[in-house]
Amino acid sequence: MTTLTKIPEDDVLVREPGPQELSPQRTHRRRRALEVSLAVAVPVVLLLVWQLAAVQGWIDDRIYPAPQTIVEDGWQRAADGELWPDVWATLKRVLGGYAIGTVSGYALGLLMGSLSLVRAALEPLLDALYVVPKLALLPIFLNMFGLGEGPQIALVATTVFFFVWISTMAAVLAVPAGHRDAGTVFGASPWQMFRHVLLPASLPAVLVGARIAAGVAVLVIVASESIAAADGLGHLIFDARALFQNDVMFVGIVCVALLGVLFSELVRLGGRLLTPWAPRDRGRSQS
Repeated sequence: MTTLTKIPEDDVLVREPGPQELSPQRTHRRRRALEVSLAVAVPVVLLLVWQLAAVQGWIDDRIYPAPQTIVEDGWQRAADGELWPDVWATLKRVLGGYAIGTVSGYALGLLMGSLSLVRAALEPLLDALYVVPKLALLPIFLNMFGLGEGPQIALVATTVFFFVWISTMAAVLAVPAGHRDAGTVFGASPWQMFRHVLLPASLPAVLVGARIAAGVAVLVIVASESIAAADGLGHLIFDARALFQNDVMFVGIVCVALLGVLFSELVRLGGRLLTPWAPRDRGRSQS
């Protein structure tokens, strides 16, 4: 015989719905507004402190010019047309090297992730080359291509290649076996297996590697231009430092930062358009 026990009302836990359940859209907008406010407020406060320190003489403004001085100098150089040739020189090297490195790294990553014999043959060699500092390869590229754009583009392409190759191969290997088995059961051809199984499952991780490579490409080209280039933002920064033109040096640094952020965000936006099914790292929450 079943005995029913009455539960005292004091032992019943009742959870009232919170703001997130009652008004998820409003909660999200408030959260997003707070995130944007913090993202803007932190650099603004740092710049104000820097400006105040330079004006009050807490720091030597000959070494660390005030932000106002940097902005005015950058605006003047841009208006006079002195800044754009260096920006364009760096930009075309980054875009050219990034395109070559991304395509080659993605193709080889897919091949090595799909074919175990190819992976066994090439992975030890590529692992050894990966740990070599990429700037150490610049003299080799100078011997191969001579002075000019070739060494700069080759260095960026090599750097990007390794990031994209590693992320692509790892992403393909991480595709669950159940996905592959399902494709096999339905009689998918090799192209259909790639198009409908491997590509959708691995592309989000591949694009994360491509986004990281975008930022690293800007770092590498600046270092390369400081060593073996007659123009570009890297050349501008180190040439200005040698001439003790610290305001010009900071103008170059700001341009590099803006270029890196813009390039990385463009890659991120492209990734969101290509993979609408993937969770987003920013923006609307996935609830």
